[in-house]
Amino acid sequence: MQNQSESAFDAIQQAQQIAFAPFVFQSTVSMRELGIFDFIFKNRKKGGKTVHEIASALSLTAYGVGVLLEIAESSNIVIKDEDGNYKLTKTGYFLAYHETVNVNINFTNDVCYKGLYHLPEAIKYGTPAGLKELGSWPTIYEGLSQLPEQIQKSWFEFDHHYSDDIFDDAIEKLLAFSPKKIIDIGANTGKYALKCLSKDPELQMTLLDLPGQLNKALASVKKNGFQERVTGQEIDWLSKDLKTIPKGADVIWMCQFLDCFSEEEISTILCTAVAAMDDTTKLIIIETYTDRQRFNNAKFVLEATSIYFTVMANGNSKMYPSTVLIDLAEKAGLYVDEDIALGEYHTMFVCKKSQFE
Repeated sequence: MQNQSESAFDAIQQAQQIAFAPFVFQSTVSMRELGIFDFIFKNRKKGGKTVHEIASALSLTAYGVGVLLEIAESSNIVIKDEDGNYKLTKTGYFLAYHETVNVNINFTNDVCYKGLYHLPEAIKYGTPAGLKELGSWPTIYEGLSQLPEQIQKSWFEFDHHYSDDIFDDAIEKLLAFSPKKIIDIGANTGKYALKCLSKDPELQMTLLDLPGQLNKALASVKKNGFQERVTGQEIDWLSKDLKTIPKGADVIWMCQFLDCFSEEEISTILCTAVAAMDDTTKLIIIETYTDRQRFNNAKFVLEATSIYFTVMANGNSKMYPSTVLIDLAEKAGLYVDEDIALGEYHTMFVCKKSQFE
């Protein structure tokens, strides 16, 4: 909640920082890519380095290094002593070397930065107006397999970073149900499927995704020798065609999938899943919910991710609070049988068909 006792001085200071936030961001990216962060950090025990020493060592101009360090100092990224030597602050260190921060920086810079300019249009028309900066697809998902290598790398690193840490825990809980057949909706690169298949030699899986992602996932499955236990089904949840998924699965799995859709689209997906379930089938939903975060920092990241969905991904989805997903599940004829915290950010809902659907 906003501090109502905030002074006018502090308020105008924050307002100015927001006004010039893109300048600070791009200066940070530049210092990282030009090696300025690394050089300063490596020389920290020597008392830091001056602008001219940094410029000389990195074959840059003192002018260029100077303007970057000046705004970095004003932004508490570096500090300068009375002799003009620069060192990284704790904030500067995290910007340079913290894995999660760097994943977020790369995602913002490579995937979102240019497109964010089109946010007003996206809000007004409900379309991913910024996606035109990357390609001419209806949503980013159709274009994932066609993105330039660096942009694709940053997208997948962002996507995987917030799920990889909980995969082992999630799979352990999943395999405790002793499933024989799993439907993985939103197979992505097939990373999750490979982990499941490697842990249970009897397990069979069906992967569902758009053609581009599905082909990549199936290629990865084949490369790892699991093709005899895996089938694939192309599916476009945004098409107007009637959609069905195979029946007979013990588990239907959706990990960081439903946040890619609007509430109306989520309802369609869940109703389609319910139609393929029997009384013993489990539908597992794993998401990062805005109302399940311990720290404001994590909530802020999720809310920023919602802006990505708005302007770049599809124009109508977001990171949801858990209450929205629970309500949509109940309306589709499901109930949450188990509510499990996974890691620091995620929640697993184990859903079953309601007796009163």
